[in-house]
This record gives sequence, C-alpha cells and structure tokens, in this order.
Amino acid sequence: MTTEAASASELSRYPALNAYLRHVEGPGAELPPIPPRPTRQPRIGRPAAPLRISPRALRAGIVAGGIGVSALWAVQAEPSARLDALFATGAHLTGLLAGYGILVMLFLMARIPAVEHGVGADRLARRHAAGGRHVLGLCAAHLVLAVCGYATHAGTDLVSTVVDLLGYPAIAAACAGTGLLVAVGVSSARAVRRRVSHETWRALHLLTYLAAALGFVHQLAGPDVGSGVVTRWLWALLHAVVAVLLVWYRLVVPVHQALRHSLRVVAVHGEGPGVFSVVMQGIGLDGLRAEPGQFLRWRFLRGGLWHTSLPFSLSAPVRGDELRITVKALGRHTRRVRRIAPGTRVLATGPFGALTAHRRTRRKVLLLAGGVGITPLRALFETLPGTAGDLTLLYRASTAEQLVLSGELEAIARSRQAALHYLLGPSDASFDPLAPQALRNLVPELAEHDVYVCGPPGMTAAATTALVRAGVPEGHIHAECFTF
Repeated sequence: MTTEAASASELSRYPALNAYLRHVEGPGAELPPIPPRPTRQPRIGRPAAPLRISPRALRAGIVAGGIGVSALWAVQAEPSARLDALFATGAHLTGLLAGYGILVMLFLMARIPAVEHGVGADRLARRHAAGGRHVLGLCAAHLVLAVCGYATHAGTDLVSTVVDLLGYPAIAAACAGTGLLVAVGVSSARAVRRRVSHETWRALHLLTYLAAALGFVHQLAGPDVGSGVVTRWLWALLHAVVAVLLVWYRLVVPVHQALRHSLRVVAVHGEGPGVFSVVMQGIGLDGLRAEPGQFLRWRFLRGGLWHTSLPFSLSAPVRGDELRITVKALGRHTRRVRRIAPGTRVLATGPFGALTAHRRTRRKVLLLAGGVGITPLRALFETLPGTAGDLTLLYRASTAEQLVLSGELEAIARSRQAALHYLLGPSDASFDPLAPQALRNLVPELAEHDVYVCGPPGMTAAATTALVRAGVPEGHIHAECFTF
C-alpha cells in the first residue's frame, strides 16, 4: 500500500476528524501522509556459544572432590594412638583417595566437550598422566599400610598376612585391579611407549576400566564406603555418573555423528615433501560446530586404518559440506592415510582442543607455528577477527621446501593486510630466530599481543620460554602440542 493510499484509508476511518479539519483548514484539507509502519525483521537464531569449563574451574572441582572424600574419611575415623589403628586409618584414607583418583582420570579422558573446549586435549592428557602416577602411589601406600596394620593387629609376619588377606574376595579383586593399573602405567612410560604400537598401548589402557570396576567392588565391601547406606549409594552414584559420561561421549556421540554426517574422502593431494591434504565431504557439517584451531579424531574405514583413531587438526575452516585436514607422513598409519582412495568412508569424533578464538584477550595477535603445526594456525590466520596490522604469523621451518600451505598463507596475508614471516634455518644454527630479541625485532609491541603457539614439543617449549623472556605474560601464551 502506498503512502497516499494509506492516508486516504486513515481519513475514511475517522469521519469526525475529517469534518473538523475541513472546518478549520478549509475544504481542501487532508490528513498529513502517514509514514509506513516499519516491517518487523525476523530474528535470526544464533547458535549458543559452546559451554566451556576453564582450567581453573576444573582444578577447583577436582580439589573440592578430594576434600569431600577426605571429609568422608574424617567423620568415620576413630582417633587412637595404637599402631595398628594408625596403620588402618592411613590405609582407609589412601584407599578412598585412590578410588577417587581413578574416577578423576576416567573423567578427564571421557571427551566431554565442555571440558575439552575449555581446557584443551593436550593439557587434559598431561593431567591424566600425572594423575595416573598419583593413583599408583596411593594404591601402593594403601597396600603397604593395610598389610602393616593387619600384621600389627594379628601379630603375624608380613608373608602370612598377605596370604590371609588374599583369602578375602574383595581384597583379591583390589590386588588384581592394582596389578592392571601397574601394567597400564608401565606401558605409558616413555621408554616402553616408544617400543609398543599404538594399538597395543590403547588396548592396555582399556584395562583401566576393568581396574576401576574391581576397585569399586573392593570399596563397597570396605568399612569406609560399605558401612553406611547413604555413603554406599553416593559412592555408587559417583561411579555411575562417570560411567554414563564415558559411554555417552566415547560411544553414543561418535556413532550418532557418523550416521548424521556421512563423511567420505573426495580428494587427497600433496602439499610438500611428505605432507598431503585430505578433503572430505559430508552432510550437515555445521552441526559439528568445529572451530578454527580445533582437531577431530578420524577413523578411515579401509584396511589397516579402520581400527585406529588419528587426531588431525582442520587446516581450513569448515566450508559448506567440506572439511580438510593436512597431514605429515611420520609413521605407518599416516603413510597409509596418504594412499586413501576417494569414496572411503570416514568416522570423525569431535571437535576437540581449546586453541580457538575464545582464548583471545587482546586486539593484536601473534601466531607462531613450527612444522606441520601450521595447520590449526592457518585456519585461525584466516578467521580471527582483526583489522590491518592486528595479525602476525611467524612460521618456523628448516628449509623453504618444508613450508606447507605457503601459497594460501600469502594470499590470506595480502587480503587481510596481515604480517607473514618465514623463519628458516636449521635448529642448531648459531642464530636463533626464536630468541627473545629476534622476536621483539620481528613483532613490534610484542608484549601487547596474545600469542598462539603450535608445533613439535621442543619448539613449543623453547618458543614459550623465549616469549616470556621477551615480556609476554604467560597467561597470554596459548600453546598446543600436536604430537601429544
């Protein structure tokens, strides 16, 4: 409807007003044009930001749980100066904390999105490894204290005490569970880890679930948990929650994603010496909510690879129905990925990792990559918000031939008016391009930047140390190691 038609319509709806205007203004008086009503724009739904649990919140939660377990021990402890009672009290405390520690380890590796996105998968893996050492120490302390307490109380030698204790089914179950944990811990030691295949290492780690179940049986029969109905139910509920999280995020969600997105390989092409990209297409990939800087665990359904889940970062933002990863052939499995034929089905789990834009706290950002660690930073280089001069990318490599995706990086730098520097040369050269003064010369106002670092462990550690010495606050350095 035009403005004139709207005025006539309004005039006809109010005859008294029309007569009054004609009487006052004269016979030609009309209502002034009525401005058209603004059209209400439909609201465009924005996906809610993913929930993220910060490292500080996770640490506080774990500590609070440990305090709660210690309080459970304290309210049931009976003060006594007898030696056997002191041994028994120590055995009860270390046993409860060991059981709680196993649950924490399983929780950290449950692949819960809020934890993965807020803390980072590499940091979770390190905490899981450190927690495993503490749990083994608590189990050993619990065993020694329990044996000493029983021997002191019964007045028997240690060998006879061990034989007597193994006659109790719940104690035998706990010993078996401890033995399984020791096997898992030995397989994770660096000297052993390098000598066993990834499949063997993963299979041994599955024994942790059986060890947790055996420990749970032992705890229900013990005096600290099994003596009260409320305590027994609370302890069982805690185990049930962790079990549900494990089943949901490590089994149900991956199967659902596989059925929903139907990923297939469409192309594999080289990017440099020993480096290649795999392009995949699927359905509804926006539902993955994968952010630049994150990685997924990929399972390629072909011979020699279907049983192995491989973590690779996205080397480009998700575009429509297409995903891309860029891989360096370092081992048997990555070399097989290079020979994947188009049409191969792919199961992708994730996304994981916290090296994303949400960590940014400052306007200026430095991206520092080493080797194939450029892959997540290349996606961030393209997508991080910023104006001319806000973004700088430093790419460390031994030779120009080892630079990956350099053409794309240069195109992004031109279009975004961002700085791009290649830091070439052997790592043992007399001049270190990652030295504090060299970094300050390359990046003006370096201390005012947020810094994202991704590369091999040695390079990441050296770069982090140099950045701190160059004046960058440690809290503004966001690092992720792609070989964890």
